[in-house]
Amino acid sequence: MSELIHTCYRILDPEASVDFYEKLGFEVLHRMPIGDDATNIFMGLPGDGARLELTHNHDVTDPYEIGTGYGHIAITVGDMDGTLARLAELGIEPEKPPYTVREGGSRLCFVRDPDDYRIELIELNDADERATSGD
Repeated sequence: MSELIHTCYRILDPEASVDFYEKLGFEVLHRMPIGDDATNIFMGLPGDGARLELTHNHDVTDPYEIGTGYGHIAITVGDMDGTLARLAELGIEPEKPPYTVREGGSRLCFVRDPDDYRIELIELNDADERATSGD
């Protein structure tokens, strides 16, 4: 069976990007030079493997165009309010306060990384947790 193993973002500042994702709970699992031209940094949440690949092309200095087709990646949080309080202390603020898209739905909000990629933080309720697990 196939498995989705990672998402790749092109980044300008490896230190700023790694710092941002570490604040979200990710850890650097592997750094891989691509010749002299680029470096791939593989990150993941504890126990989940390298789900995020950050690619730093050494000669690129202008911001990447994200385009109109990109949406976001999503990560779950156990306690939205506690997570946002911790992130605020680290200088990361949500685009707007947490909300639900339907009555009784999970709470969610978005933050942006140093390259302006959107990351959804979602506090799953029981019904949504069952739906996302495939049960």
